[in-house]
Amino acid sequence: MYSVVKRRQLSDSIVLLEVEAPAVAKKAKPGEFVIVRQNEESERIPLTIMDFSPEKGTITIVIQEVGFSSALITRMQEGDAFIDFVGPLGQATEIENYGTVLCVGGGVGIAPVHPIARGLKEAGNKVISVLGARCKDLLILEEEMRAVSDEVVITTDDGSYGMKGFVTHGIQSVLDKGVKIDAIWAIGPVIMMKSVANFTRPLGIKTIVSMNPVMVDGTGMCGACRLDVGGETKFACVDGPEFDAHKVDFDLAMKRSAFFRNEEAVAYNNFKCQCEKEGK
Repeated sequence: MYSVVKRRQLSDSIVLLEVEAPAVAKKAKPGEFVIVRQNEESERIPLTIMDFSPEKGTITIVIQEVGFSSALITRMQEGDAFIDFVGPLGQATEIENYGTVLCVGGGVGIAPVHPIARGLKEAGNKVISVLGARCKDLLILEEEMRAVSDEVVITTDDGSYGMKGFVTHGIQSVLDKGVKIDAIWAIGPVIMMKSVANFTRPLGIKTIVSMNPVMVDGTGMCGACRLDVGGETKFACVDGPEFDAHKVDFDLAMKRSAFFRNEEAVAYNNFKCQCEKEGK
């Protein structure tokens, strides 16, 4: 069993869990993910690692309540345990000294960009992080990102904190200062990553995205995370989750990720009704 040793509520719907998993923590690298299962009847959920500590033997994950299975996990408390916690999986981020890099995180995507920013900083890069959220209340992990960045730019859709606009406006603000950007990592909703890719493509800036939002099984067996990358079929879980943003067919990815939206909504609504009956 993999016990939750720390729980932190980041927003109304987003929770941070530090989980005791020594074997996983010993091998974990930036960009990798784990597959978790809360109980014997739960579905498997792939989650990108937010932090890891080989010394403490823990893995930190961040999850947002958006459906039935994620709701079960966000309700876990310290002392509760996962029945399965498998990893690390996926291809690790290619960490090297590029020069000046941008780490762009949108919403819950700020969590998986954190270890990447830290790894790039440790490799000698100048790290500028651009963090985006719909509003101030939904911005997460600002303090943690400032600790691993040379500079942080914050954007909110409604202008309630930082710059009003999207992460692409944040990237533009950095360019307006005359900064030469050598590489960009962008993680967040698929539509956000598509916007970043479209923004940087004509500029010729190396841009990497993590396609973890489309993963399901996490082993390459279900085929749900199949992507078109530069005209070739790739699987986000085994070939990625990171890919060249300028080669990803985001329209296809968004279409595939919406296949079971209605079924998930039904399951989630039934779960909430059951919780209300039980007073949870």
